[in-house]
Amino acid sequence: MKRLAFALLALLFVVFFAGLAPAAESEEETTPQQKSLEQVETVVYGSPGSGGMFIRLARAERDLFGMELPGSLTERQQALLNFVEEGTPTQPSLIFKIGVAEWVTLNKVNPAIPLSDRVSNLEVNLEGEAQIGALSARLERILTKLLPNGVYSAAVQIPSGTVFKAAFAKTLTVRTVKVGDVVELNVMDDFVQSGTLAIARGDRVFAEITKVKMPRSFGRTSEIGVDFKAIESLNGYHTPVTIGAQAKKAMEIDAGTAGAVGTSLVGAILVGPLGLAGGFLVRGSDKQIPAGSTVYVETVENTTVTGYPTAANTAPADSDTPAVNYSSPPPGESDFVPINDGSSQGNTY
Repeated sequence: MKRLAFALLALLFVVFFAGLAPAAESEEETTPQQKSLEQVETVVYGSPGSGGMFIRLARAERDLFGMELPGSLTERQQALLNFVEEGTPTQPSLIFKIGVAEWVTLNKVNPAIPLSDRVSNLEVNLEGEAQIGALSARLERILTKLLPNGVYSAAVQIPSGTVFKAAFAKTLTVRTVKVGDVVELNVMDDFVQSGTLAIARGDRVFAEITKVKMPRSFGRTSEIGVDFKAIESLNGYHTPVTIGAQAKKAMEIDAGTAGAVGTSLVGAILVGPLGLAGGFLVRGSDKQIPAGSTVYVETVENTTVTGYPTAANTAPADSDTPAVNYSSPPPGESDFVPINDGSSQGNTY
């Protein structure tokens, strides 16, 4: 009798925990809806939020628009993502507009800073103090002051092999990074093509840590491997980059002068058959890559992005693509209609 009771108890435990296992696994999976909300939260707040999706979505809507949007959860999430990253037929994306406002005011952009802080910083620069209210309305007021004729945009191509100089945003050491970490650099110069600003000073270059080796005995140095992935344009699109022939040539030319702007990694970088097709390996002390260290990368394919015509806010004369003017009306319900199949611009980093 005792054996039978023990067997039944064991069976109950097996059934109970077997039923829990799939639920635990499903909770760890990130759904497309969760991913899109996390993308929006990262832009607005600097990082994804926590808690229930309904509460988080409502918070983002209230902070951006001062109200919650109509529609189903999926429709609201997609509309919000389109508004922030993609734009609509009547409005450029929020990322594009805040970038234009920063570039016109500060001559640089700050995409790593939460949107709430970016808007407040602009208000302090233009009006002396930060305001309160819905972020989209505050940004529209700023744009009306800066660009009373509206925000212009134009399609612009970034050719393959275009070289960019970038500086590491934070110091990287073998004690603070691990394999798989995504690290950021900032572009040091504007890229203007056919009179249109495609990539602004301050836009980001993304790289991935591919190797971390701690210092060992007998004076053997530590190592950090970095593989470059993408460069971010003014409208948030990510274009693949690498350290190719043009980037290497630029590093060689700049080797004698890079120290005047920041810390150059030329000489410390070992480029070659290291299994790092798009990056480099640094060997040295524990503080291998200080913040401000500069490096060159180049694009690996032709990419068309949305840029800002810089000449008197009009279409560039030598461009075959006419500029589009947005008169910056307050966002209406029609502005939140999804304009694609639900996919973003393919940004991984």
